[in-house]
Amino acid sequence: MGIRLPGVLNTYLSAMKMTYSPFRLSFVLLLSLFCSATVVHAQKSDPDNSLVQFSGLVLDGTNTELLPVPFATIAVKDKGRGTYADFNGFFSIVVEKGDVISFTSIGYRTVEFQIPDTLKDNRLPIVQLMSRDTFNLPETVVFPWPSKEHFKIEFLAMDVTSDMQRRALENLAQENLERGRQDLAYDGRESASYYLRQQSNAFYHIGQQPPMNIFNPLSWAKFFEAWKRGDFKKK
Repeated sequence: MGIRLPGVLNTYLSAMKMTYSPFRLSFVLLLSLFCSATVVHAQKSDPDNSLVQFSGLVLDGTNTELLPVPFATIAVKDKGRGTYADFNGFFSIVVEKGDVISFTSIGYRTVEFQIPDTLKDNRLPIVQLMSRDTFNLPETVVFPWPSKEHFKIEFLAMDVTSDMQRRALENLAQENLERGRQDLAYDGRESASYYLRQQSNAFYHIGQQPPMNIFNPLSWAKFFEAWKRGDFKKK
């Protein structure tokens, strides 16, 4: 198969034939072979006409608010690849014409969309609506006894010794409860709530100097109340 060389190289080769030099001619031939290989590689790496940049938004179409469905999964069916939407429901993926795209998310019904085979453009924007799929399970109450009557019989028959009463009183003592509140670490919800409150307080006065509590009348009221209670007395 013959490869057509660029016009500049043909002109240069014609000029080199007029002023023949083996070294220069070899150099030009090597350069022409390199350019030919580059042209062939560029032709092979051209994008296929069947590829489509598929992008859009995944929205909740259950009601008229059209809220985004964050982190929804967008998968190319039977090809083992895909992507997921961001927090605002936006996604973008390269697919082929005729592919079936599956939209899935927890709490929503699965939706499938097929890329048209007759699509002439290489880009396809879409707004995909998803409807909620919620299952309400019946209420379940778990008891350690088969029925309330059995629980009543066992509760009345329970022998509460003096040792059990003493331990119950010790566990419910105000000093032990206060010590437990001080030593007990925060759980995940309490830690997240404390962090969010700190962030809110920091953002409330962002860009300006926070006010001093010395000019806050509420702080003065709390100070006088603590003074009357004797919180500042030496213990």
